[in-house]
Amino acid sequence: MIPIPSPLRPVLEALGRHGRPRLVGGCVRDALLGRPAGDIDIEVGKMGFDELVDLLKPFGATDVVGRSFGTVKLRLQGTFYDISLPRRESKTGAGHRGFRIDPDPNLSDQDAAARRDFTINAMAWDPLAETLIDPLGGQRDLEARCLRHVGPAFVEDPLRVLRAMQLAARLDFDLADETAALAQSIASSFTELPTERIWGEWDKWATQSIKPSRGLDVLAQTGWIEHFPEIGALRGVPQEPEWHPEGDVWTHTKHCLDALV
Repeated sequence: MIPIPSPLRPVLEALGRHGRPRLVGGCVRDALLGRPAGDIDIEVGKMGFDELVDLLKPFGATDVVGRSFGTVKLRLQGTFYDISLPRRESKTGAGHRGFRIDPDPNLSDQDAAARRDFTINAMAWDPLAETLIDPLGGQRDLEARCLRHVGPAFVEDPLRVLRAMQLAARLDFDLADETAALAQSIASSFTELPTERIWGEWDKWATQSIKPSRGLDVLAQTGWIEHFPEIGALRGVPQEPEWHPEGDVWTHTKHCLDALV
């Protein structure tokens, strides 16, 4: 059961009379982990964008922030909800902007999940039937505390590797070996990422981690630590064994970060 704020319930019921509402992404993951849900994102299939906008207007202030993405921002009692159509994404060029996004209200739940990054973020919740929709095994990986990529399209967005870094640290999860290998194969694409996007992931690591060392382990596991040489240089630096039996400066730093939390 995923708790739904009372002001949102009539909106979901109205959406359900005309389309196929789903709670998606991190709010589903966090609810299953027993963590407080952050932003609630809603994906609505089986209805067009103009119909979606018209249906939402009576409930509160709406802002069509992303018509080309099929997204409406709805304000209910001071809280904003992103409500969007399912969409397809296809790589058209380098960098995080090199994507073509096509809203498609007729996408199946499985096809809609396939554009996500990790299986634990590809689950959806049917708020009317109160059932979990998990076509890619996200709940299994959640129970195993494992970050696993959804599919081969993972390589199209190199930012996902840094997302793995901060998610592993925020959730205290391991990275699947096959996902690490895939991330290692695209290490050179780091140069496509703008500084502000890189910092956005480090900011989440720095402010939301429960075990920061997990994130550093992901960098080492994927080979992406080469892009952060100041951190990589910690590895193999010896310490006085009598005072630091844990090992080198890299290991010591990871212990310190976890203790700092």
